[in-house]
Amino acid sequence: MKIQKAHLVLAGIGVFALSLQACKTKKIVAKPNPPVVAEKPVEKPVEKAPVEEKTEAPAPEKPDYNFSNVQFEFNSGVLKTASFQILDNVAKEMKKDTSVKFVLNGHSSAEGTVEHNMSLSVDRANSVKSYLVNAGINGANLTIKGFGATKPLKSNATEEGKELNRRVEIKVSQ
Repeated sequence: MKIQKAHLVLAGIGVFALSLQACKTKKIVAKPNPPVVAEKPVEKPVEKAPVEEKTEAPAPEKPDYNFSNVQFEFNSGVLKTASFQILDNVAKEMKKDTSVKFVLNGHSSAEGTVEHNMSLSVDRANSVKSYLVNAGINGANLTIKGFGATKPLKSNATEEGKELNRRVEIKVSQ
């Protein structure tokens, strides 16, 4: 009996809770929307588009083909580390106009035989060409020539003169 009363009490509470909820929903009153008032449109001043001045693109920088000679050690066709910066600059300038062709003139000092110096001067020119091709220069635009010891810059009588004669000159092809 007590259980039945408990069930009845619980059922009564449930019905009471539902009726309260139902009353709450009925009590909600829809509020009317506020009246719509037409506003005067605000006129913004018309901005004129700025007049674009026609500026020409800057003229491409002219290449500087006045290159330093690339120096080599005695009896060697291997590039000196100091030559890398020179050749990087050469490649940068050559890329400004890829239609220009160049001659790489290899030279040697007077030590050694004529045949050996001729071969060494060609090897030096080929070393420079390989570096430039690896830097992105078209190998077809580079011609090599070897002069051996036939065109010294300075006298081969001094060590300083010999060092200056161990070189590759980079010239615009005529």
